[in-house]
Amino acid sequence: MIDDPLRLAVIVGSVRDGRLGPTVAAWFADQATARQDLDVDVIDLADVPLGAAAPSMSVPEPVLKALGELTPRLAAADAFVVVTPEYNHSYPAALKNAIDWHNQQFHAKPVAFVSFGGIAGGLRAVEHLRSVFAELHAVATRDTVSFHRAWECFDGNGQPKDPAGPAMAAETLLDQVSWWARVLRDAKAATPYIA
Repeated sequence: MIDDPLRLAVIVGSVRDGRLGPTVAAWFADQATARQDLDVDVIDLADVPLGAAAPSMSVPEPVLKALGELTPRLAAADAFVVVTPEYNHSYPAALKNAIDWHNQQFHAKPVAFVSFGGIAGGLRAVEHLRSVFAELHAVATRDTVSFHRAWECFDGNGQPKDPAGPAMAAETLLDQVSWWARVLRDAKAATPYIA
């Protein structure tokens, strides 16, 4: 048993009706919770009503309440896995809005990506997200999990029809994000990160 498990926030980036994101995120969270070195927190942005409010605007009360719940969860995380679809060669607006409300919560922490979409499997969304998280002083891991033609990949129980490849990719991703999370957590304990 690990005495100091890493806190991994799995962020579901899509909020559209009929979305596949919760299915993909639930499968991935199962992969992560099977490890003893991780404490997993699934954050579904559909449950965080930020609407179209932006950090530079007067903040409505429902948004303040949503941030009061979301921000501490992001701050507590040692690492992040963003589960994102690809919309028009990029990632969802709701995900960008949630990221834009936060900055220091991502500093010197690793971010990994699980993507899904059509033939590209959401990888173009991931490439856009890498540059956004670099601006937030986060470290993006190299390897991803991606589901190409995602609607054909899962069975009625929310499991991959061909589980071996995705499970291997998830293990590689989790090994990388865990390594970075532990190294960065230890480094910040010795020397605070200043952005």
